[in-house]
Parts: sequence; C-alpha cells; structure tokens
Amino acid sequence: MDLLPLTAVSPVDGRYHNATKELADYFSEYALIKYRVFVEVEYFIRLCNSGIPQLRHFDGTLNSRLRAIYEQFSLEDAQWIKTKEKETNHDVKAVEYFLKDRFEAMGLTDSLEFIHFGLTSQDINNTAIPYSWKKALTEVYLPQLNALIDALDRLATDWSEVPMLARTHGQPASPTRLGKEIRVFTERLIAQRQQLEAIPYGAKFGGATGNFNAHKVAYPETDWVAFGNAFVEDTLGLHRSKTTTQIEHYDYFAAHCDALKRINTILIDLCRDIWTYISMDYFKQKITKGQIGSSAMPHKVNPIDFENAEGNLGIASALLEHLAAKLPISRLQRDLTDSTVLRNIGVPMAHILIAIKSTVRGLQKLILNENALKADLEQNWAVVAEAIQTILRREGYPKPYEALKELTRINEAVTQEAIAGFVDGLNVDERVKTELKSITPANYTGV
Repeated sequence: MDLLPLTAVSPVDGRYHNATKELADYFSEYALIKYRVFVEVEYFIRLCNSGIPQLRHFDGTLNSRLRAIYEQFSLEDAQWIKTKEKETNHDVKAVEYFLKDRFEAMGLTDSLEFIHFGLTSQDINNTAIPYSWKKALTEVYLPQLNALIDALDRLATDWSEVPMLARTHGQPASPTRLGKEIRVFTERLIAQRQQLEAIPYGAKFGGATGNFNAHKVAYPETDWVAFGNAFVEDTLGLHRSKTTTQIEHYDYFAAHCDALKRINTILIDLCRDIWTYISMDYFKQKITKGQIGSSAMPHKVNPIDFENAEGNLGIASALLEHLAAKLPISRLQRDLTDSTVLRNIGVPMAHILIAIKSTVRGLQKLILNENALKADLEQNWAVVAEAIQTILRREGYPKPYEALKELTRINEAVTQEAIAGFVDGLNVDERVKTELKSITPANYTGV
C-alpha cells in the first residue's frame, strides 16, 4: 500500500497526522537531508573566508547562489540524494556527491574537494540534528506550550474569585479558589520552560575523532579550534562541545529530554486534576452537535481530550527517558547506536504536540458549574474548624484544637447550625463570636 495517513504504521503519521504534520519540516528524512546540505554549504562558505590559499580566488560573491541550494531544496533533490545513497551505502557521502554535482553546474570545479573538507559524517549529523532540534523547539514546541500557558492563565484570571473546596488526601480541606489552583500549573510550567530555554544546544565539530587531525595536517598554521568555534556558534547558533570523541556527547540533549519530561509530568498532573473536577461535576463540557460520547450510553460526554493528552505524554516521556539514558553512552570513541536512536527524536516531540493540542482543546470545552462548587462547600462546614481554632488560639482560649476536634470528628455532616451552636457556647467576647460566625466555607479562602 502507498504511505498515507490511513496506512501509516505510526499514529503520529496516521491518525494524528493533522496534529503533527508541521514537524515534518524538522524531523523527516527530507528535513534531515536538507539540514545536512545546509551545514555543508555554510561550512564551505566559512572555509572560503579562512585564508586557505586554494580558495582565495573565491571572493564570496556566489554566496547567495550557494545558499539557494538549501533554501530552494526540493523533494526531488532529496530523492537524488537517496538514490545516490543506494549506490554509496552512506547517507552523508551521498550529500557530498549531490553538492559536487551542483557545484559543477555552477562552474566551481576547482572547489569540489573542499566540500566536506577534513570532516567526518558526524561533524554534519551532530550539527544538522541539533540545529533542527533547536528550530523545532523554538518554532513549534515553545509556541504551543506558550499557547497552553496563556489558556491556563486566562482561566486562572476568569476564575480568580471562585471559591472551591480543597481536597488533601482526597478529603475535604481548607477552601481555596479555583483560579489559584489553575495558576499553580502556570507557575510550574513557566519555571520549567525557563530551565528548558537555558540549556545550550550542544554540537560536535572537530573531525574524525574530535581533534581536527585532517585539518591540521593539511593547514597546520590555521587555528582550527577557533574556526570550529566560530562556525558552530556564530554561523549555526549552537554551542560547540570543545573536547569530544567522534560524536557529540549528548549531555545537553539529555538535559533537554529531562526538561521536557518534567513539563510532561506537570501536564499529566494538570490533565488528571481537570479530569477529576469534571467527574465531580465542577465542570460541564461543551457539546458539539453530531458528536457521540459513548457508543452505548447517549448521555455521556467523556473527558477524552485530557485522557488523550495523558496517554500521549506518557509515551513521549518513556521515549525521552530512553534518549536521555542512551545517547550520552557510546563505546570508546564511537559506536553507531546514537545514529539509530537519533532518527527517532521527532517521535516524542510528535506525541507531546498531540498532547498539548488535546489539552488546549479540552480546556476550551470547559463550562464552569458554580452550583456544584457552592454545594460542595455548603456540605462541608467542618472545614471552617481550622479558622475557628486559630482565632481561639489568638484569643488565648484553652485547648481550642481539642475543642474543635470533638465537634468535627464525628461520623455525620457538620452543619452551619452546629458550628453556630458551638460558637455560642464559647466563653469569649461577643465581638469574637461575631467574628467567628462570619466565617463560611465560601469566604475562608486565604490570600
């Protein structure tokens, strides 16, 4: 069968294709080849400015034409390279031959052997992949995460004054406000976003085993370390790992994976809380005409967006855990396992993207059911016991905690009337009694 969303093995390219298709610009085979071409072209341009005698004739006027090779890179170009790869059995070498073909067409025959000069394939892969990873995070992931944070922030503002019964250990606890509980998640997400953005995008660029051996033997007077630093950091906008084997050590990439996992954990926590509030009837959900919640029970509107998000976040974190644990480990100066694993970095990103979009969609469906929140508060007058005993402590009343414990730890509901009767029986000023009676589950919500 032809590869279509209906025939794809992975749901990220099948069922969820519409939610993930933008990632093809960063993680597809086409994208990887394009970014390899990008690095090779920019490296050649940088070489031309390095003082190599054989390249002095190249004055840089062709830079725009050279950059057009990757700026106008097409599926047909990628297919040319894939066809060549079948012959070479080496993906990066096929890119080199592609560029030589294009250079010849541009009349740059004298410069052909300075394409991929002194490099090993990992100098290309370990710059092209972190470059695409950086672009995916900054151009797709972070805007989606920011949209989710903004959605939560709007809800937190809208519901800032809505009192709600808190539950610790699943039991009624000191009341809170719905907006504040939502803002807990925005604060957590913002903090973890800052940590994610602070992690450098590590790249390796230093020849076959990281020492610029071939570069130095050909041009010993050139400061190749300075050249590599400038190319990776100034041209590519990445962070060059200075001392490496044949490959990048991936410690920064592992840190990215760990940071993404922490954000995923927060989002799972959010989804489970919202799911629970829906089950408690705190939220209704907008009904879309024609949609069905259950094939057997017509009344149901299931919180599927939050369930979908939770499942996809779990898959993503499992994959990120493997990436973080595996990639920094390589036998001696290099084995091939990193290359195999790196081809899958777009998969967890796809599952995260699905999850974030599902979460935002679910949040947009929420309808606040204030009557349910009010009823829950009204049925749990025992929660004002903390307030009463704290004020009694202030007044020097003997053993206030124990007095409230006797009132509230009974196997029946504590009513407003029972609280009022307890207050009336206290040996305190009428001023204090009035203060105590003014406290309700709805207004005892702190700051």
